[in-house]
Amino acid sequence: MTATQHATAARDAKRRHAEALGIDEAFVARMIERFYAKVRQDDVLGPIFAAHVVDWPPHLVQMNRFWRSVLFSSGEFAGNPMLKHLVIPDLGRAEFAHWLMLFEETLGEIGTEAARVHVMERARNIANSLLSAAIVHQGCGLGLSKADTL
Repeated sequence: MTATQHATAARDAKRRHAEALGIDEAFVARMIERFYAKVRQDDVLGPIFAAHVVDWPPHLVQMNRFWRSVLFSSGEFAGNPMLKHLVIPDLGRAEFAHWLMLFEETLGEIGTEAARVHVMERARNIANSLLSAAIVHQGCGLGLSKADTL
């Protein structure tokens, strides 16, 4: 099996696993639409996003691409979430924890428990990675220890 064939097989297996949990492109679209509707109305996250997202429709398209890439290894996302988050001043543990809470709440409204657990594992890993980088970038330490993860 060539490297390309192996990558294609792995991608297909990842998609089949997600779909067995009820996670498909329609699920991702519902998740993004509902989550960002909550974010925009949220007292904590709303002002942060309002200051950094000028045009919502392209942002939502990009977030759909991002999450399809995360959940299905679709390879369609092009961007650097780390850089986007590092330019936000004072983005810290409380904000990421709140983001995760809203995200988990959204998942509980749209899918199965298995889908919620699967997506939240990835969301938590992403949040911890971004938070660790923010801590380093802000000169507040060397990142997160295992005990400090969200």
